Amino acid sequence: MRTAEPVRATYAPAHPVDVRLVLAPLQRGGGDPSLRWDGSGVWRATRTPAGPATLHLVSGRDVRATAWGPGAEWAIEQMPELLGGRDDWSGLDVRAHPALAGARRRAPGLRLTRTARVLEALVPAVLEQKVTGMEAWRGWRRLLTRFGEPAPGPAPAGMRVAPSAETWRRIPSWEWHRAGVGPQRAETIVRCARVAESLERAAGAEREPAEAHAALTSIAGVGRWTAAETLARAHGDPDAVSVGDYNLPRLVGWALAGRPVDDDGMLELLEPWRGQRQRVVRLVELSGTAPARHGPRAPVRDHRAR
Repeated sequence: MRTAEPVRATYAPAHPVDVRLVLAPLQRGGGDPSLRWDGSGVWRATRTPAGPATLHLVSGRDVRATAWGPGAEWAIEQMPELLGGRDDWSGLDVRAHPALAGARRRAPGLRLTRTARVLEALVPAVLEQKVTGMEAWRGWRRLLTRFGEPAPGPAPAGMRVAPSAETWRRIPSWEWHRAGVGPQRAETIVRCARVAESLERAAGAEREPAEAHAALTSIAGVGRWTAAETLARAHGDPDAVSVGDYNLPRLVGWALAGRPVDDDGMLELLEPWRGQRQRVVRLVELSGTAPARHGPRAPVRDHRAR
């Protein structure tokens, strides 16, 4: 395979696709070196099973994709799933809830992304344990800039592919400290990186979510919250709920009951949509019925690392 030449494809989805909405959960802050929007479209730098790749998407009636790097062909083949090609919303009925129905009407192109890359989703989720989003994003940006690889092809300046599992394992303690990552989170990431190959098999995108969740939470430092955040992105798990999140119960409570609730109250409100709760959560976040999720990420009951 010639890796120097770009690989191109056109995706004609059977349903509306809003590329920015679909990929928004993958961006870790506005300065994320692995995901950028500019006037030409969206750029994503990723580490595929075949190696690093840069994927450029231009949306219109169809989505035009171009990829560079050793993983270009894999990135192109996986692109429909990345844009929610497997995500079927036809069974979700939110007509009884005006806030959700309005959000769905305004965002017909919303789908759940499915990256099929477990470690790539898991590391930033661990970084977000018990800290503010801005602090976690700052650490992610520094670590990728320092230890990631330049994105292949004509990607915007500064874009980076996340480090390999081997590189994550070898980051020295002082570099974690400089990135603002405490010993507990750093050690968890190193543990995940040590079993990355088996983890991609045991918790890979073709596994059932419950099986993948069990594999993830078997690692010390990876709890319910972290596993749900990972599976929502790597699997496109339509039922993933981030129990233990500081702000999510309040958002769900305001949207569905007109008042803030705790984790148990959130799960009770979401129960009618069991099997599709992540889809409902995405609609809640778009509904405009409660403040956006920008507060501290330190829950009263912390399920993230247990």
